[in-house]
Amino acid sequence: MIHEVDSILHALLTEEVLAGVDVQLAFDAPTREWEAKRNAPTVNLFLYDIREELAHRREGRIEEYDADGVVVAERSPPRYFALSYLVTAWTARPEDEHRLLSLLLTGLLGHDVLPGQRLVGSLADLGLTVPITIAVPPKRDRGLADIWSALGGSLKPSLDLVVTTPIASATAFAARPVTDGLLLRTVDRSGGDPTEARRLRYPDPADGADATPVGVRRVRGTAADRQGRPGTGGPIRDGNR
Repeated sequence: MIHEVDSILHALLTEEVLAGVDVQLAFDAPTREWEAKRNAPTVNLFLYDIREELAHRREGRIEEYDADGVVVAERSPPRYFALSYLVTAWTARPEDEHRLLSLLLTGLLGHDVLPGQRLVGSLADLGLTVPITIAVPPKRDRGLADIWSALGGSLKPSLDLVVTTPIASATAFAARPVTDGLLLRTVDRSGGDPTEARRLRYPDPADGADATPVGVRRVRGTAADRQGRPGTGGPIRDGNR
């Protein structure tokens, strides 16, 4: 999930926010050693903190349905995690760094969430929004001065970018409901062929309606209503799945 957010941010910044600007994008820790190796104007997004957003946690189960309205799986609600990036600009002149920070701030303020069309991988599969904030003061236990001290560098103008991303919980698949009637087998003691009888769990079909073959699931409830036939209607064909 983290690498997917990195990929989305890279595309968003290079193709939209900083489009047409000759600058590199990096996700390295901005240490003194990294700074010494830098040889071009660079915008750095350093992921310095990962923590769960407990305010977004939900209990219960989310049910998934097939095309016939039958529960096929259930899963826990997604969990949300805040990914905090320290965004800095690195050039030969402070004025150019400030210009880059201004472009970043202005461009990211236009996005309350990551653009849906840019979501990839598991984030795209979930179909949920991914909120972002820019330049919001960090929590008290995450002072930026402490971060620079840990990196061994001097304090530098920066933006705090936080991406609150969902992670899908494990899915528990539900068993298919039993919809066949009771199947009885009888044997003719006089030596005739075995006969087969079925006692339906539902009323017999109306006169003229096709009986449901043994082993084929019968349409019930809202699925039957959608297909315009009673709950004891004919078998579900492959084309209707």
